[in-house]
Amino acid sequence: MNPRLRALCDLLMPEVREYAGLHEYDGQVQDLSPSGVTAALARLGQGPTEPDAHDEAHLHTTEEGLRTALGLVEEHRRNPLVHIANLDLAGYDREYAPEGERQAARQRHLAAWPDAVDGAIESLDRVPAPVARALLGPVRGLGAGLDSEAASAVVDAAKQAHGRLVQHLDAIGTTGAPDVAIGADGLGRLMGDAEGIPVDLGRLAIRADAERDRVRGLLEDACTRLRPGSTPAELVAELVADHPGPEGIDAEARELIDEATAFVVGSGLLGDPGGECRVGPAPPSRRWAMAMMSWTAPFEAEAPAWFYVNPPDPTWPEEEQAEWLSVFSRTTLPAITVHEVTPGHYAHGRMLRRLRSDVRRILFSSAFVEGWAHYAEELCTEEGFRSEDPRFAIGVHVEALVRITRLAVAIGIHTGAMTMADAVHRFEEDGFLRGPAARSEAERSTFDPTYGRYTWGKLEIRALRDEARTRWGRRYRHRRFHDALLALGAPPLGLIGDALEPG
Repeated sequence: MNPRLRALCDLLMPEVREYAGLHEYDGQVQDLSPSGVTAALARLGQGPTEPDAHDEAHLHTTEEGLRTALGLVEEHRRNPLVHIANLDLAGYDREYAPEGERQAARQRHLAAWPDAVDGAIESLDRVPAPVARALLGPVRGLGAGLDSEAASAVVDAAKQAHGRLVQHLDAIGTTGAPDVAIGADGLGRLMGDAEGIPVDLGRLAIRADAERDRVRGLLEDACTRLRPGSTPAELVAELVADHPGPEGIDAEARELIDEATAFVVGSGLLGDPGGECRVGPAPPSRRWAMAMMSWTAPFEAEAPAWFYVNPPDPTWPEEEQAEWLSVFSRTTLPAITVHEVTPGHYAHGRMLRRLRSDVRRILFSSAFVEGWAHYAEELCTEEGFRSEDPRFAIGVHVEALVRITRLAVAIGIHTGAMTMADAVHRFEEDGFLRGPAARSEAERSTFDPTYGRYTWGKLEIRALRDEARTRWGRRYRHRRFHDALLALGAPPLGLIGDALEPG
C-alpha cells in the first residue's frame, strides 16, 4: 500500500476497518488524544504520487479534507461521535470472519478502551452542551452487553473507562457552552475541502430552497394522482400512520428488497448486485439513526450485509412510538429500502468489491455515498417503479424533503441563522416529521454538521447526468452512466466529472 494511503487509513481506522474491510486494524483503537491527532496529521502526504491521475486527485483531496476536519475544525475536540466510532464494538458482530477470530479481536479492542477513553476525555474540551446531550445515549449504548460478559480484568477496566466517559459527557451536557455553531467558514471548509469543491453556503442554501420547491411540486402532483383535491399535509399525515408496527418492519423490508432489485436489474439501471442482504435492528450503539446499511466491504470475503431498521424504544410513551414508526410507513419504507439497498448503498457496496484500485476501494466520499443513494430514489420514480401506486413517489418526495431540510438546517444552525426550535419547526413544516422524529433530525445537525451531503451529492450527480446526456447524445444510457460513475468508487464530488472522460 502507498504509505500516503496508509497514513490516511491510520487516521480513518474505524471507517476503513468496517466499510473497506481492512481487518488488519481489528482490535486496534486510534490515538485521538490531541498529541496523537497532531502526530498523525503530520504523517499525511509522505509518499509517492499515485500513477493514476484520478486516484492521485482522490488521495490528495482526502488528505486535505482530514487536515480540515481534524486540524482546522478539530472535530475530535468538539464531537463525541468521532470517539464513539473509535470505541464501537458493534462491527465485530458482522460475519466477515470466523466467530473466534472476531471475538478475539473484540477482546483486544475492549482492552484498549481505558487508553482510548483517557485520550477522548483529554480531547473533548470543546463540546457544546447540546452536542453532549444529543450523544449521551449512543455513548451509553457503547457499554450495552458488557454486563453479560464473563468477569475479567479487561471487562472491569473497560466498564470503569466507559463510566468515566459517560460521566464526562453528562457533566458537559449540564455545564458546557450552549452554542453549537462551527461558523460559516468552518462549515464551508468542512464540506468543501473533503470534496475538492469550494463551497459558497449562501448559493448552496439557494439551491436547497429551489430543490425544495421542485420536489414539493412533484409531491403535490403525486398526491393529486392518489387522491384528487387532497393537500400534501393532509394526505401525508394519514399515509405515514399506516405502518406494519415494530414486529412487521423486517418482513416488509425483505419483500421490498426483492421487488426493488428485480426492477433495477430488469430496467437496465444496474447489473445484478448479487450477494445477500439481511434485515434487522442495529446494535444499541448505532440506534441514533432510524435506518442504515452495513455492507460487505471490498476487502472482505463474501458474507451477508445488513439493512438495519431501528424500532422505537419500547419504554417511550405509546404516542411517541407511533410517531417514530411513521418513518417506516408503507409509503416511506419502500423509499428507504431503495436508498439503503438497491440501487442505493447495498448495490454500491457490491460494485466497490469489483474494483482493483486501492484508493477507490478504501477512500469514500460521504457526500458521494449518500448522494448516490438519494439520487437512486428519484431515479426509480422516473423509471416507473411502482408507477401504478403513487404512494411510492409520495414516499420518495417526502424523504427528499427531509434530506433537503437537513441541508438547510445544517447551514442555518452552524452559521447561527437558526435556533434549534427553528430547525425542529422546519422539519415539521417541510419534512412532515413530528415529535421525537423531528427533534432527532434537528439535533443530528449539532453533531453531524455535513448531513446536508445527501441533497448536495444528489444535485451534483443529477447535474453530471445532464452533462452526460448532452455529450453522449443518442448513445446515452442510464446503465452506461451509472457504470462509469461507480467505476470511480465513491469519489469526492469535485472529481465525478472524470466519469465522462474517455478510458
